[in-house]
Amino acid sequence: MSDFPTELPLIPQWQPATWDDYLEISEDPNLALDQVRIFFNQGYLLVEMGKEGISHASINNLFTTIFAFWFSRQPGESFSSLGGCVIEKPKQRAAAPDQVLYIGDGAPHWEEGEPRRINLRKWRVPDLVGEVADTTLASDLDEKKQLYAALEIPEYWVTDVKGKQVLAFRLQEDGRYHQCQYSVALEGLPIALLEQTLEQLNRVDNGIAALWFAEQIANL
Repeated sequence: MSDFPTELPLIPQWQPATWDDYLEISEDPNLALDQVRIFFNQGYLLVEMGKEGISHASINNLFTTIFAFWFSRQPGESFSSLGGCVIEKPKQRAAAPDQVLYIGDGAPHWEEGEPRRINLRKWRVPDLVGEVADTTLASDLDEKKQLYAALEIPEYWVTDVKGKQVLAFRLQEDGRYHQCQYSVALEGLPIALLEQTLEQLNRVDNGIAALWFAEQIANL
């Protein structure tokens, strides 16, 4: 075991660590996973506080509702929103995105005796993951972006809380993300419409903003 400071104040910076360090934190019975968000990428570990402020919570829950409204237009198509759940490729990489979306069959389910994390050697990768960036924008657009690309996540969204901006990326054949203006996972959804929905939060609560979004997609 290395000297990663698991009992010291958690500083949101990438630090050298081992997979065992990651497991020690993620499996600590005295540290609930909803208290921290854990990321590991090839020898580097990032631990962020799991509890965020009002703006982060408002937008994160708004996107969950947006997913539900979007798929309500397509009766019979299954989807599973597992935001905050840890996804991992053992001994290589792990992450806890704010949004984790599975579309169609093959979404993970927990079985007795298994870790509470999504093992990507057992389950397929999510169709989309997202980060809500209130205080983490630089890392979300740099290290985490590289991490999700390495995990082969097809689509990645970064929501800039302060700028009311959504940056959407689609994974290319070269293994890199290129910014896109329309979602592929949510087929045909304009990213600009997500930003317009965020702008509603300047005037109304997230529930009303979600209803506004539902009205806009009615004729798409």
